[in-house]
Amino acid sequence: MNQREATRREPAWCPGCGNFSILEIVRRAVDELEIDSRGLVVVSGIGQAAKMPQYLEAHMFNGLHGRALPAATAIKSANPGLVVIAEGGDGDMYGEGGNHFIHAIRRNPDIAHLVHDNMVYGLTKGQASPTSARGFTTPVQVDGVVMEPLNPVALAISLGATFVARGFAGDVAETVEIIKKAILHPGYALVDILQPCVTFNGLNTFRWFKEHSRWIDGGHDPRDRRAAFGLAIEEEKLALGLIYHEEGRATFHAATGAYATDSRPLFRRSVDMGRLAALALSIGS
Repeated sequence: MNQREATRREPAWCPGCGNFSILEIVRRAVDELEIDSRGLVVVSGIGQAAKMPQYLEAHMFNGLHGRALPAATAIKSANPGLVVIAEGGDGDMYGEGGNHFIHAIRRNPDIAHLVHDNMVYGLTKGQASPTSARGFTTPVQVDGVVMEPLNPVALAISLGATFVARGFAGDVAETVEIIKKAILHPGYALVDILQPCVTFNGLNTFRWFKEHSRWIDGGHDPRDRRAAFGLAIEEEKLALGLIYHEEGRATFHAATGAYATDSRPLFRRSVDMGRLAALALSIGS
């Protein structure tokens, strides 16, 4: 049974929300990779995007605001045979979860990190998020946002992320392919997904994203970090596609010896509790 057939719950999103497209994209990516739902875990925090695991046929962990990444890292450490996806919005992942975002990149856990980036807080009624444009007015920022927006793609590349990509909810087929690559990547994989919020963001609409983004042509070498950073900081047209890709870096789990030679779940192994406690502390810091 595929994702669409197995999931009957009705999403609690506004009509026209970009989350509907992203749900379809993730479902298609999982189905096309033929991932058994019994081996898939989707981890989220708080927010409209963080409701995503409720509408997928998968194990789920819905935790505190901004705390999906350490939970996802711990789940992958405890059971390396699982496919683990951390999913949430730009406020959840880059605001409350900004610290964990930075350190997940440093650790390079084998997880896919999907961020629904609508450049506003949608669940808590429309205040500016870390990626909101300067001058963007909200019920809270009545005179407009005064800070420059966070550039998560440039930040991830600068910190050494091994897979960095950007998709768009309006380009379903292309974004499905990007997410499939992220899931298959052995290490931390960020996919920043541009999406409209039809209720609280009247600036970054579907049309705005179409007019202010472009898919990278075949001439770009994603192994070239300098070129990738150049694409990441482009402002007139946001680059879509696989922007940076590094192969061969040890994952967090292999580097710490967590399961370098034993890929069984922890409950099936003889575990050194002192070493396990040290590993847990390193994930939660």
